[in-house]
Amino acid sequence: MGYFKDILKYEKKYRKFTVLNIVFNILYAIFNVLSVLAFIPVLGILFETDKTVIKKPVYENLTGIGTYLKESFYYIISEKIKNEGSIKTLVFICLLAISLFFLKNFFRYLASYVITFLRTGIVKDLRDNLYKKIVELPISYFSEKRKGDIIARMTADVQEVETSILTSIETIVREPLTVIIAISIMLFMSVKLTLFVFVLLPVSGFIISSISKKLKSNSVKAQKETGNFLSFIEETLTGLRIIKGFNAERIIEDKFNTSTTNFKKLTTSVFHRKTLASPMSEFLGSATIIAILWYGGTEVLSNTSALQPDEFMGYIVLFYTVLNPIKLITTTFYNIQKGEASAERIMQVLNTENDIVDKENALVKKDFKQQITFKNISFKYKEDYVLNDFSLTINKGETVALVGQSGSGKSTLANLITRFYDINKGEVLIDGENIKNITKKSLRDLMGIVAQDSILFNDTIANNIKLGTQNATDEEILAAAKIANADEFIQPLKEKYNTNIGDSGNTLSGGQKQRLSIARAVLKNPPIMILDEATSALDTESEQLVQVALEKMMQNRTSIVIAHRLSTIQKADKIVVLQKGKIVEQGKHEELLAKKGEYFKLVTMQSLS
Repeated sequence: MGYFKDILKYEKKYRKFTVLNIVFNILYAIFNVLSVLAFIPVLGILFETDKTVIKKPVYENLTGIGTYLKESFYYIISEKIKNEGSIKTLVFICLLAISLFFLKNFFRYLASYVITFLRTGIVKDLRDNLYKKIVELPISYFSEKRKGDIIARMTADVQEVETSILTSIETIVREPLTVIIAISIMLFMSVKLTLFVFVLLPVSGFIISSISKKLKSNSVKAQKETGNFLSFIEETLTGLRIIKGFNAERIIEDKFNTSTTNFKKLTTSVFHRKTLASPMSEFLGSATIIAILWYGGTEVLSNTSALQPDEFMGYIVLFYTVLNPIKLITTTFYNIQKGEASAERIMQVLNTENDIVDKENALVKKDFKQQITFKNISFKYKEDYVLNDFSLTINKGETVALVGQSGSGKSTLANLITRFYDINKGEVLIDGENIKNITKKSLRDLMGIVAQDSILFNDTIANNIKLGTQNATDEEILAAAKIANADEFIQPLKEKYNTNIGDSGNTLSGGQKQRLSIARAVLKNPPIMILDEATSALDTESEQLVQVALEKMMQNRTSIVIAHRLSTIQKADKIVVLQKGKIVEQGKHEELLAKKGEYFKLVTMQSLS
């Protein structure tokens, strides 16, 4: 139940609702038992076994309060029968009983009413914390996890926690109270008979617990499988064009069907075990009642019990009142076991350590003055080093282009300077300060990023442009769009800058999306600009428009340009040629061509192509 306890930690914020729920449930439990006890005098009147109490009982001490209350009640009933007759007394008892039933259900409603605030509050906090954690976690975490699995944890697992664990909280509070109060009165009525009941109940408990052993493990597997088929859905929607283009619908469907078949088998097993809880506990409860009828009935009929027949019948009804809470507690145990699996998956994310964190008293760097230095750095994503003892200095105001074949480490340098990943060895310095000593926020405030894939959001053009600069004015947004050559395609749109561009900006062309990305970086106006193959996915016409926009943007800035198309970086102050994570050449375009080395080969290959 460790993860169940982790979920309950979120209850502290809503403690007042917990307290109110407990108070209302105590009142519910009291009136629940009293509503049953009220029928004993009815049975006494019907069977004519009522005890006539002529003398008004006198309270002596706390130990005898049970007898005092019982005798007082019988005294009132005796007086009523004597003064008003059995029929009117029966009406009085029935009205008393219905009043008790009303109060019982009224307090039950109030308990459920206040617990709703606790349930919905915890679910909101769980989702908020999960989302916050996902945003905070380093990019490396998501390279190992499937997006569908993360989505499943935020949706299906949180939903399971709500339906399985949080709905069980009230049962955990209410039903044991009912059982304790009822058993206390049963002990008062007959110690011998209640001890007999205590012998039978553990046997029932052992049988029920033995059924639930596999419930949690199957629930874990089922929730994991939910993540698998959600991943299939996400991948299908993303790659639908490729799936159709290669006539691969059947292959993808078979994979998805295999996942859902596994999910069906696991959930069938879970539901079978869960649904067995209620009938099994009811059957065992009924068997216990029959055993009590036999044992207690024998005692009453042979006059060896202190209970009268009407009290014995009341005892049976009271025990039956205990059975339903026990059945609910059993079902709740199954629900919690099922919910534990989801709670475990949620807490795995929330308890994940973030390796890329700010140091205590980290420096808030507000400007960039001199240079960026990669000093003897080594880095690996998994086992093999992508960069090994790499060093490079980029002076303020320089445009430095990184070129080389795929896998040479160009994009890795962009990931390291922004601290999306942390290096394994060496240092990355800005103005001589190790970036690990600088707060992540202030470090990234110094940088603008234009990536190969234009990451846009399902929002208006204006909101996409001002993503990192929320307080930007309309004039500033317009100016940034003009620098990025984006204003020319925005103005003809019906709603102009208030146009919603759809999911991932799918209503725009590749060149238009990239120019919006550039406008976003321009508006941020950072001293350092990182361009990660910003034109490689564009056609020739779009590339020319974007290239002009990039050149405008890079004026008076320090720029790191990762380029695949070498025609775009001829004006760079320094071109660095990478091969297997090491610098093999560096210099200006003309200098490197004259050397007729690796850069010359790359330019020649692109010219031939």
